[in-house]
Amino acid sequence: MDVRSSNKIVDQQAYRLFRFAYSLCKDRDDAQDVVQESFSKLWEKKDQVDPAKVKSYLFTIAHHKVIDMFRKSKRFQKMEETPTYLTTHQQNHDLKSILDQALNTLSDIQKSVILLRDYEGYNYKEIAEVTGLNLSQVKVYIFRGRQKLKNYIGKMDVVI
Repeated sequence: MDVRSSNKIVDQQAYRLFRFAYSLCKDRDDAQDVVQESFSKLWEKKDQVDPAKVKSYLFTIAHHKVIDMFRKSKRFQKMEETPTYLTTHQQNHDLKSILDQALNTLSDIQKSVILLRDYEGYNYKEIAEVTGLNLSQVKVYIFRGRQKLKNYIGKMDVVI
């Protein structure tokens, strides 16, 4: 990989990678750091990465960086102990906000696979490569994550 092809990859993948990182960590600066670190890691390993798998490699690195950030932040911050329930939904009719709240109830891995599948459009095999899970684990995490989202959000009549 040379500088020209690297710049082309940055142009093609930077926004999607940022969107993925931001949807996981909900902080613009952290998401930008994740994207920067992902591209830096790609450049360091440019001779070892298969050009056909660059996209998958970038999302894998970003996924691991976000998980590392969560682990570090859990050591230094106490997480909110009271969950938000449906009454919060009844007060807030912004569907994006409701979906974000619902996504935050998922475990890190469930959230990652749901975002990769439903927001980024990855197939199960690609998600397995990015996350390091096997195909059946990916399917189970997606199914259980969707079930949890469905239970959290409830009937759409209540939300709308």
